[in-house]
Amino acid sequence: MPPSNSVKDYIRTIVDFPHEGIMFRDVTTLFADPRGFRMAIDQLLHPYAGQQIDKVVGLEARGFILGGAIAHQLSKGFVPVRKKGKLPAATIAEEYQLEYGEAVIEIHDDALSPGEKVLLVDDLLATGGTAEAGIRLCERLGAQIVGCAFIVDLPDLGGRRRLEALGIEVHALCDYSGH
Repeated sequence: MPPSNSVKDYIRTIVDFPHEGIMFRDVTTLFADPRGFRMAIDQLLHPYAGQQIDKVVGLEARGFILGGAIAHQLSKGFVPVRKKGKLPAATIAEEYQLEYGEAVIEIHDDALSPGEKVLLVDDLLATGGTAEAGIRLCERLGAQIVGCAFIVDLPDLGGRRRLEALGIEVHALCDYSGH
């Protein structure tokens, strides 16, 4: 892939996936390119330079890739938020709405300490349901959300507005109109 100044240039769009009418924004092409991946991690971190961050929380599954790299860059711990039943120790759970039904995510009940400053990361912000559930889990453990960072924002789906209405700072590297 030719050199680029924008992470958006590294993201592939797949038409009608996972079903008709969806324009899937595939970040695996961004992850596969060393320059693009480094650019994304650097840009995700940039707004938080100089802020205290104690832990990076990544939402399943692509948030693990980003969160691990960001935690490494910051020399901080990484905490996964997983789908129900995937974590081995005691957890707390949060239910949230999907387009067609409900889902549950969990975090280990000892993953965060009261007062810890957390950066929550994922690849894409759509309706904000998963991110809001992740925020609630962190806050239930007493952590404070410094911000939420995403590669892609789909502003037409309202996730940014939803999180900002909670008083959460949202940082996204690029956006796409539509779904």
